[in-house]
Amino acid sequence: MFNEILDKDEEIRWSSQPNFTTWMLSGIVLVLILGSFGGFVGLFLIIAGMAAPSDGMILAIPGLVAFVVVCCVCIWFMFWLYFSHGNTAYAFTNKRVLMRSGVFGTDFQIIDYDKIRDMQVNVGPIEKMCHVGSILFNTGEIRPNGHPILKRFSGIENPYDVFRQLKEVSLNVKADISYPNAKRPETNPGYRTQYEPENL
Repeated sequence: MFNEILDKDEEIRWSSQPNFTTWMLSGIVLVLILGSFGGFVGLFLIIAGMAAPSDGMILAIPGLVAFVVVCCVCIWFMFWLYFSHGNTAYAFTNKRVLMRSGVFGTDFQIIDYDKIRDMQVNVGPIEKMCHVGSILFNTGEIRPNGHPILKRFSGIENPYDVFRQLKEVSLNVKADISYPNAKRPETNPGYRTQYEPENL
């Protein structure tokens, strides 16, 4: 699913698609929250309009419109999740992190290893039930409210194993960028040594 954007000497080390059950359940939870709120507001306006002694339609019609709009949005969102799953995939190579998504077209997101500031594993309640998890990437992008924009591998199997592999590849690539193999000494006394503080 990533062949069209790979470099000639680039090798995929791992790739997967999100777990389908987790993918759909995450949408259902959001739909239930949005649908409950929108439905409550819509029904409240309809009932209030019907109970009004006069000009009740002023409240009932907006309530009915709000209820229908919320239902349509929820249905559209579930269809979008269903059809987007088949085109969604994640991978990491010996050079970078790749993400594929889209419904009507195909979008690719690429994260170079030297852009990744932090990585973490997250296993939510729904993911734990399905024995999957997510890996989150912090690339330093910030939202207007000051919170970081996190990229993610969602609903993948063996998230901790994938995280360890990804961390190792990322470290090796970053080390090679900072200190290429040709310039490394045969022995490096400062690498993988124990910290021994001086006796005061």
